[in-house]
Amino acid sequence: MRGLFRFIIVGVTALAATALPTARSQAAGAQAAMQAGMLTCNVASGWGFIVVSWRDLKCVYSPSSRPPEHYTGKISKYGVDIGFSEGAVMIWVVVAPTSDIGPDALEGDYGGATAGAAIGVGGNANVLLGGLDKSIALQPLSLEGHRGLNLAAGIATMELKYVKRR
Repeated sequence: MRGLFRFIIVGVTALAATALPTARSQAAGAQAAMQAGMLTCNVASGWGFIVVSWRDLKCVYSPSSRPPEHYTGKISKYGVDIGFSEGAVMIWVVVAPTSDIGPDALEGDYGGATAGAAIGVGGNANVLLGGLDKSIALQPLSLEGHRGLNLAAGIATMELKYVKRR
């Protein structure tokens, strides 16, 4: 059991190491990428169904220059996803062409790679790009902590919708 867990952790680390340079260069585009704030998402519990899984999200974006923004959404994984995961929290550093992106700028579709495992306690690595003209990278590496019995690797997509506060 320890050998399997170690193998999965090494795989997650290798995925992150290979995807990180590509994600940074794509997010930077013609300009240098800058940290615009932090995105924290609460992920609903759910089952992985071997080929596809999806979880609802409730997120708060904390920009450095104004009050927090709220988002809802869904994260989907395609590939191997077997088992059950309790609710989780994902935290990303938001990297954008400028540190002052406008309200609702994170709304949109993101895509990238994902891998992770849990035997009791575990984690996921998610490398996602998208948002405002596909110029926003989420960290570009997020670490997701969760509990359950789960194994996942493949492609992840995430959809964020801005929640306007009154």
